Amino acid sequence: MNYHILTLFPQMVMDGLNTSIIGRASEKGLISIEAIDIRDYSEDKHRHVDDYPYGGGAGMVMQPMPICRAYEDLCSRLGRRPRVIYTTPQGKVFNQNIARELSGEEDLVFLCGHYEGVDERALELIATDYLSIGDYVLTGGELPAMVMIDCISRLVPGVLTNQESGEEESFHDNLLEYPQYTRPEEFQGKKVPAVLLSGHHQKIRQWRRQESIRRTLERRPDLLEKAVLDKKEKQYLDQLIREQKQQSEQNTDEGGFVSNEDYRCKG
Repeated sequence: MNYHILTLFPQMVMDGLNTSIIGRASEKGLISIEAIDIRDYSEDKHRHVDDYPYGGGAGMVMQPMPICRAYEDLCSRLGRRPRVIYTTPQGKVFNQNIARELSGEEDLVFLCGHYEGVDERALELIATDYLSIGDYVLTGGELPAMVMIDCISRLVPGVLTNQESGEEESFHDNLLEYPQYTRPEEFQGKKVPAVLLSGHHQKIRQWRRQESIRRTLERRPDLLEKAVLDKKEKQYLDQLIREQKQQSEQNTDEGGFVSNEDYRCKG
């Protein structure tokens, strides 16, 4: 996997991605990351890449020429026109399924906007995907690009030392990850669940799966509609929902108020 990041702040991007798992993957040649400074493609002697918006308004807009020149130069080097992701809050919200699909690409280009955004003509000419990491506004597209690259890279074969780690974490089968524990066995009166010390691998797998279901119901019940559960797991989820309703009714009878929507797994 080769990442090409069109940005006004190449050092910010490279400093952030050359550490930890992603940095080691880059050193091993499993992925490659280059930050392309859009300012290098400015025709202005002061390397300006922005100007006032037509029609008025606050802020500045990134000009189309430096962006397109940077991309066309990259295409000439690669001998092909790779997919271009524009990071914007107007895009589709990035998720694990999108990451999995993008991990199959040989090259990915990330266009990082700044100021009040990018001239629409540049986007019409080169952008193929519009992706967001959430409904909020940041000062630039560099952080979203780094988030996506981190997520995608974890799905590239060999990046994780234990491939199982990439498959059995949050959002696997549309469920959140189960609780994790390490030494000591007891900390401030809280003990590691006995099943994890039992050495019984089948029971441990069952416990982890049930805890994933329980945690998803408590924290992200919206995910359960598309969760991949077998018959016994659906029965376990129904049991949890009944217990949740009973607890809610009990709290209401005692003078409290708890609002819990009943999310049932379909299928």
